Amino acid sequence: MVTPCDATMGAMTSPQVLIIQHVPWEKPGRILDSLEDTRIPTQTVTILDDRHPDLPDFGEMAGLVVMGGPMGALDFDEHPGLKAEAKLARAAIAVGKPVLGVCLGHQIIATALGAKLSKGKAPEIGFAPIRRVDRHDYFAMWNKQIDVLHWHDDVVGIPEGGQLLASSSLTTNQAFRVGTALGLQFHLEVTPTLFEEWMEEPAMTDGLRKSQISKMRDDFEEDNAKLMPLAEQVFSGFAARCNTYARMISR
Repeated sequence: MVTPCDATMGAMTSPQVLIIQHVPWEKPGRILDSLEDTRIPTQTVTILDDRHPDLPDFGEMAGLVVMGGPMGALDFDEHPGLKAEAKLARAAIAVGKPVLGVCLGHQIIATALGAKLSKGKAPEIGFAPIRRVDRHDYFAMWNKQIDVLHWHDDVVGIPEGGQLLASSSLTTNQAFRVGTALGLQFHLEVTPTLFEEWMEEPAMTDGLRKSQISKMRDDFEEDNAKLMPLAEQVFSGFAARCNTYARMISR
């Protein structure tokens, strides 16, 4: 369904970036900030349980963002809209539209292109380092290793033709690029306000000890400023690509 603040899901009147959100608390955060900075219009939808979702005009889509969520990327029986998301991601990449996936979105992109989804060695929750595997202009400001926010159980392989960009000790594919798509298993999008929403959301903190929650708050306080330049580069780079594509299809 469309989120309450969004326009009706008819045809887009001008190029926009489509943001797919799965649960209320997994918001685009800094991704949306960067898109708004470029003044490119966005539309946020939730189609998780729609077997035949009424999506905007594909030709007017200047980019696609697929956010995170607690479900699995292949949980099509419980959430039939996931199949439509995978099809949309495949189609967008095939014609060169910019695509960005975070956590579940990262897994949806990879599995849509044939990568294998599996359970990780252990849940990866909280701040821990990832290391850069390969260079790409999305990550030009990042040297070798940085602590980022993790929150996932599942892991996914690299689709054929993909470029592995980052790994952690528990998860080989922490970031990858394929064609015009970028997948991030970790959460650069989380602002201080959004982080506190997560900490207050029972679905996010269920099973975590108070000491774990306290440590994550301390780690966020310490690491957030260090992450901001990387987040700015990744998301402003994505926004610039969407803006370029929007101008191209507006001609």
